[in-house]
Amino acid sequence: MLRRLHEEQPRSFSFTSENKAWAEAQIKKYPVGREASAIIPILWRAQEQEGWLTRPAIEHVADLLGMAYMRALEVATFYFMFHLQPVGKVAHIQVCGTLSCMLCGAEELITVCKEKISPNPHQLSADGNFSWEEVECLGACSNAPMAQIGKDYFEDLSEETLCQIIDKLCTEKPPTPGPQNGRFASEPKQGLTSLMKYESGRTKFNGSVQMAYDLNDTIKRIDGTETELVTPWLKAGKKKTMQSVMRKPKILKSPKKSVPDDLSGLSGLGEKAKIILNRLGIFYIVQVSQWGAAEINWVHSHSSGSLSLNKLKSFVEQAKNIQN
Repeated sequence: MLRRLHEEQPRSFSFTSENKAWAEAQIKKYPVGREASAIIPILWRAQEQEGWLTRPAIEHVADLLGMAYMRALEVATFYFMFHLQPVGKVAHIQVCGTLSCMLCGAEELITVCKEKISPNPHQLSADGNFSWEEVECLGACSNAPMAQIGKDYFEDLSEETLCQIIDKLCTEKPPTPGPQNGRFASEPKQGLTSLMKYESGRTKFNGSVQMAYDLNDTIKRIDGTETELVTPWLKAGKKKTMQSVMRKPKILKSPKKSVPDDLSGLSGLGEKAKIILNRLGIFYIVQVSQWGAAEINWVHSHSSGSLSLNKLKSFVEQAKNIQN
């Protein structure tokens, strides 16, 4: 599919001071000479700031990273996650139209978009709130048909559920992403047939959806009422940033005893979570029992989101009960 820049472009682009600071922090994650590796998250941040990715924004990011404009343009035009023309103020719906989704009902989903949004792809709805397009495979074939809206996947869709999602997008309680037919992830529709022992310790939603749910970071972020973690460009004082409510807990370089506490004794804390906590310098249940909300946010952030906020809160309550 040919992807070109929109014929109407703004004259210039610049990051807000908050977004500029964020972008500079991303660049520092990479070695000198490898700054271009940060291009995808920084292009995405530019898109979140403006709603779509303009030519001045692409060139601004290229200058920031010391890249040729063409190299940045190659990235922006390759990935469907980047919108190269104005999109709906509330949501841009990208319906997967490749084989698995097409066989499972993508054409019906496109019909819904034509009827509820606009007759043509990339055409704004009458109120300017929505737009849609058909895209190539998004990699959720076992949950076909599906659509991507913002950062989120909405899977196992039907005409009815897509209609409901579109209706909910403008409400105070936006739809929850992930499978829309009751499935947890990509297990058989009739339920798990193996790995049954993991059922008891799982979160309410699968990992990706649980993180969005914990952060209150679902599709609603697109209309400017986003959570503080993803949109630090909100006016100063309106909301606290996640950084301002994080505090590093008491950590250790190594266990004080030859054998640390068995953290996996906490319900729902498996071997993977134990390894993550140990790497962060957390070896004892008493350490966990001392966490407040700020420490929980720190651990969640430094686990790259692998440990959900709800799960960490559960660990703290269990640890307090053990200590008492």
